[in-house]
Amino acid sequence: MITAELRAHIVRLYTVDQWRIHSIARQFGLHHCTVERVLREQQQGPAVPLRRPSLVDPYLPFVQETLSRYPGLTAQRLYQMVQQRGYQGSSSHFRSIVARLRPAPVAEAYLRLATLPGEQGQVDWAYFGKHQVGRASRSLWAFVLVLSYSRMLFVRFYLGQTQSLFLQGHQAALEFFGGVPRVLLYDNLKSAVLERVGAAIRFHPVLWDFATAYGFEPRPVAVARGNQKGRVERAIQYLRTAFWPARSFGSLAELNQQALVFCQQEAAQRRCPQDRTLLVRDVFEKERPALRPLPDVPYPTPERLEVRVPKTPYVRFDKNDYSVPHTLVRKLVVVEATEDRVRVLEGGTELASHPRSWDQGMTVEDPAHLQALREAKQRSGTPQRLLQMQQQFAVLPALLERWAARGLVLGRTLRHLERLRDLYGPDALAQALEQALQNNAPDSHAVQLLLDQRAQQQSQPPLATTPLAPDSPLRHLVVTPHALATYDSLHKNEDSDE
Repeated sequence: MITAELRAHIVRLYTVDQWRIHSIARQFGLHHCTVERVLREQQQGPAVPLRRPSLVDPYLPFVQETLSRYPGLTAQRLYQMVQQRGYQGSSSHFRSIVARLRPAPVAEAYLRLATLPGEQGQVDWAYFGKHQVGRASRSLWAFVLVLSYSRMLFVRFYLGQTQSLFLQGHQAALEFFGGVPRVLLYDNLKSAVLERVGAAIRFHPVLWDFATAYGFEPRPVAVARGNQKGRVERAIQYLRTAFWPARSFGSLAELNQQALVFCQQEAAQRRCPQDRTLLVRDVFEKERPALRPLPDVPYPTPERLEVRVPKTPYVRFDKNDYSVPHTLVRKLVVVEATEDRVRVLEGGTELASHPRSWDQGMTVEDPAHLQALREAKQRSGTPQRLLQMQQQFAVLPALLERWAARGLVLGRTLRHLERLRDLYGPDALAQALEQALQNNAPDSHAVQLLLDQRAQQQSQPPLATTPLAPDSPLRHLVVTPHALATYDSLHKNEDSDE
């Protein structure tokens, strides 16, 4: 502190003894700016030069005029401008002069904002750094919604800022409060405001649909007017100091459970700023009846994305691959993702569902999808004739495996069974194949023997067969049967001739 006696000594040494300012500063252990200030305050009559001539003196009028027109212009930009006009001094000295000449900002007064119960809520995102999820580095964001009247707080953490997560945060918050305020305030978030030119505002269409479903008015605050949503700003600061420090968690679900308990207990038990005699919980109980009721049907908030399945049966979503049925290859499907599930739809029908991975570069598979693909590959390499026989006779694959182990030629065996089916019928062959499997028959001839025995037991005549080559033209020969009476008439004519 500069005493009156010290001030008198400084003025006397400067005006009477003609000491320099720096000499006076060294004598009393003061900064030279302090000595200049004392002399300026105590100066009487004509102006007393308090500093030596400087290189910047010719440019001071230009600097003062420029600062009067552009008060927010940076010292670095001013330094570049005077350099272009011939200034050769140092940057640090010039900055100190600009700081002294810059006009002090006019302090703005603000009205104290008051709201009615259930009238308003304030929404914002808060960034909480990068966090490692497997091999991926994800940004952790907190969705914060606070009721303006009671200061009741809701917080939920997400690994992103997508429009879908933004709406999911709204939905969880309104369900937590048990109702909907009439107005929700936002700053110029891309999730809320797509474009703004002066007073003309273009809201995000999905947010409008959501607001219509829940019956509230989305309202943005003015540009650079954080005071208009100061309640949510202070709530975020409270979250950073009262909840986040020294916080440990193993998963996002665990962190959100801790945040929910914090909102229900500690945040609800703090004193209400509007009435320090009441707790936030008590004021919220008075506000709850004023909230609008929730809709009967919740608004669908999953993230939806149309993708085309490549030649491998996987869809790519959020840098991860999820398996789908192989029948969807080259088709256009819809991926619907929530915080914990990823579903694949075609025409509104769910064809695949997986737990969501927040890692990156992962492959999430359903074993049933892979097994169906393997079976399809096996069927594609099987002859069509064998597929038809296997579909008709369930025990045939087991018999063929046994006969293959004995070294039989399966192609020839299959052709033999086809002839037996044509001669005896599929029902008789099915029974014979089942009996052959039980008796461990050595080949297809044993099956034929079983068929002959069954026909003999039923007093059926034996069937004569003539083996034909596969390319024999007789296979395509069509014989038209004649009536037997024709042969009887021929016999009668011979008798008459005799």
